[in-house]
Amino acid sequence: MSFADVARDDAALEECLDELSEFVNGMERYAPTLLAVAMRVHLAALLQALLEGQLCRAEDVREFIRELERDALQDQAG
Repeated sequence: MSFADVARDDAALEECLDELSEFVNGMERYAPTLLAVAMRVHLAALLQALLEGQLCRAEDVREFIRELERDALQDQAG
């Protein structure tokens, strides 16, 4: 399943986002920067597992990371 396919499954994505939000909200005792670093470590491991399992291509991961950067910095550009 590609990243684009996942983005089209609105119901599953919304459910997953809700569960992740609940989990992250429960981690409020940690500084946001610490959470960001911990999430980056886990995201890197997950993306590597997707590549190793041939569930996506390196170019898919590169595009995903570019989109993440655009989303994270969208209010900073200009």
